[in-house]
Amino acid sequence: MSTAAAADSAIPAPRSSPQKRRTLYRGDPGMWSWVLHRITGATIFFFLLVHVLDTALVRVSPEAYNEVINTYKTPIIGFMEMGLVAAVLYHALNGVRVILIDFWQQGPKYQRVMLWTILAIWIAVVIAAVGVEGMHMVEHYGWLK
Repeated sequence: MSTAAAADSAIPAPRSSPQKRRTLYRGDPGMWSWVLHRITGATIFFFLLVHVLDTALVRVSPEAYNEVINTYKTPIIGFMEMGLVAAVLYHALNGVRVILIDFWQQGPKYQRVMLWTILAIWIAVVIAAVGVEGMHMVEHYGWLK
């Protein structure tokens, strides 16, 4: 058999119908909750890293520490704090769900119900937390004066 014939036999014949490209995430809410859990975990990690570094700055130079802290007193940082609170709350509630799935015998059976339950709780608590943070921002920046 010649090399050209061997090469032709190694190429698979085209299929009659085009195959759809499969993606890793197929819209399953459980998969998206996993992705969001990882994103919120990384967000919290980077916040803690910055927090430790800027707090450690007080031992190096109290003046530099005060300058850094003063840069945090802006509305943008206030909105970022709201996002951080939302991330921490989601990560904590979903972490409890993951623990229940792993260690409760009925966990896998009820994982979808638990997902919607923690999302409902998360929405309620985030609305309350954002409301309180928003009131503090309005008071601090005098937006209603």
